[in-house]
Amino acid sequence: QVQLVESGGGLVQPGGSLRLSCAASGMIFSIYNMGWYRQAPGKQRELVARIYVLGGTNVVDSVKGRFTISRDNAKKMMYLQMNNLKPEDTAVYYCNGLDPAPWPWGQGTQVTVSS
Repeated sequence: QVQLVESGGGLVQPGGSLRLSCAASGMIFSIYNMGWYRQAPGKQRELVARIYVLGGTNVVDSVKGRFTISRDNAKKMMYLQMNNLKPEDTAVYYCNGLDPAPWPWGQGTQVTVSS
């Protein structure tokens, strides 16, 4: 079965950086469009970054210029480089497919931005 494991979160000061990783197993990773989602306390889960099979990417306006999504199909890995982090980026971050998310959610990785 498909398994998605997120890692790389932590506590960081405003302006800091983190790199999240998503390890996928149980599926042919290279044929799926993928995304990073986040869920802040008391809010709905939102899609913040997309990466397509052919490598094109898209991020939401609130993280544009700060977050970069990438993938390594050979390793079945996806990444989210997050720079200039802000307190409003605090959330649990998840990876999954797109439109809609087709697989069971992993445990996520907590990102906390605070001084």
